[in-house]
Amino acid sequence: MYTIEHYQRAADNILERSAHRPRIGLVLGSGLGVLADEMTDADRIPYESIPGWATSTVHGHAGQLVIGSLEGQLVIAQQGRAHFYEGYTPAQVAFPIRVMRLLGVETVILTNAAGGVNRQYRVGDVMMLIDHINFVGLGGGNPLMGANVTAFGPRFIGMAHPYDRALRDTAATAAANAAIGLHTGVYACVSGPMFETPAEVRMLRAIGADAVGMSTAQETVAARHAGMRVLAFSGITNVALDQNDMQGEANHDEVLEAGAILVPKLSAIVRGVLGAIGE
Repeated sequence: MYTIEHYQRAADNILERSAHRPRIGLVLGSGLGVLADEMTDADRIPYESIPGWATSTVHGHAGQLVIGSLEGQLVIAQQGRAHFYEGYTPAQVAFPIRVMRLLGVETVILTNAAGGVNRQYRVGDVMMLIDHINFVGLGGGNPLMGANVTAFGPRFIGMAHPYDRALRDTAATAAANAAIGLHTGVYACVSGPMFETPAEVRMLRAIGADAVGMSTAQETVAARHAGMRVLAFSGITNVALDQNDMQGEANHDEVLEAGAILVPKLSAIVRGVLGAIGE
């Protein structure tokens, strides 16, 4: 369990190592970290050098904090994240979000690699989250469990509006201006690290999920608890198999390969959102 002192210690460490004071946070998922390489005048801080910050053990996650400029906005970007399936607690997974809040971040943009559950989705598509089903959180793996840190928010929070409507409208406009197709849908957060069975895929579809992944929901919960605005995107990196006699098998390599298709799309949309926020 963390106290406000743990978060503040990490925030102070970052403040000592960068003169930038961003108001926007960016979390980059599997294969999507190259977006942080496009930032200019950037300071790069390895996760292992920040007190309390969990390091990523997953291939495709660089494991560093990048603070710099993108589309004229100061941004703090996680180039890779920690996951529940790596053995970290939900509080550890959400730790960076709370540190960002102490640094002054008011808006966070989350990205992830996800499997397409909606039959209309194809590899390389982008889905903007309008809601999520947090299986991990509903099952007891919630970053808000334990003593409430009142410095961030109240004991109980509503989650009827997890993803900010105004930001979603801005993102839809940015995608249209860049001629990028943009789905909107519901993200199912599962623990992983295994990919879903066909029966699980059919269940997820039946309860209203459009994409499935192993991140994002815990970060969203922590961000909303701290009063931050959240915008989130799933890059569809594989189509979830829903029948046992279908050929093929989901794997992490195809997730990383699909990132090459998704990065230009997500980069254009995120850049468009950042540019609009600055206007």
